[in-house]
Amino acid sequence: MSVKTDADGRRWISVEVDVPGTPEQVWDAIATGPGVSAWFVPTRFHTREDGVRVVTSTFGPGMESVATGTVWEPPHHFVKESPPMAPGSPPLGTEWFVEALSGGTCRVRVVHSLIASSDEWDNQLTGAEKGWPGFFAILKRYLTHFAGQPAAAFQLMGFAPAPLDAAWAALAGQLGLDGAAAGAALQPQAGTPSLAGRVEEIQQGGDGAHPHALLALDLPAPGTAFANAFGMGPKVGLSLSVYLYGDQAEETARREEPVWKAWMAQRVPAEVATAG
Repeated sequence: MSVKTDADGRRWISVEVDVPGTPEQVWDAIATGPGVSAWFVPTRFHTREDGVRVVTSTFGPGMESVATGTVWEPPHHFVKESPPMAPGSPPLGTEWFVEALSGGTCRVRVVHSLIASSDEWDNQLTGAEKGWPGFFAILKRYLTHFAGQPAAAFQLMGFAPAPLDAAWAALAGQLGLDGAAAGAALQPQAGTPSLAGRVEEIQQGGDGAHPHALLALDLPAPGTAFANAFGMGPKVGLSLSVYLYGDQAEETARREEPVWKAWMAQRVPAEVATAG
């Protein structure tokens, strides 16, 4: 992973994924509120009275990102700009591309960029670069199995003491992922809320690897879950994102979310537990 630089001071990274679908189907998944919310975070697109598009993404309670659109060329290209993420940092530009490939597939590419005279803010770019592969795996499953279906999602977040591998092992064990490999059936421990399906991808950590797991769900409803652990100074962030699809998705998510929140809160130190 590396930040590329241009002569005009632009610093940027690029991440891409190949997915099934026509450009119009893929555009619906990356450039509409219901589409983006089905695999990323709750997102809303709306147009102001002056004609400017605004994209609002909610990453948790009090954690909204509001970006304004500067280019809109469906179904292949749009650009948005977010305000500075930290005091003194430059605005962050985000550019999305959809390229039609053969065999009924498309390539989705996202480019994040900022203008800076030094590498002081490069962590914003590298952080995004590390985060997209997990979400793109969810996007690919969505377009492969659930495109256009009603969707509902909830995200859980907690914090545990370091080290990272130990915190991940505790969460993975509860979910039935300890020692699991891709293709294995989920075998969660007793006390875990309704959960059945199989492991799609898994990285257990170690040697500096980022521990995470992509799960194909049968219960609590057809869908996808993504669990991961990441360092946050002296703490470890633990997250579980659950995406459900089908006519019963909203009702099931409404029923299951408080159960999963209570479960997560019981498995991290009470003084630092959060759920969102």
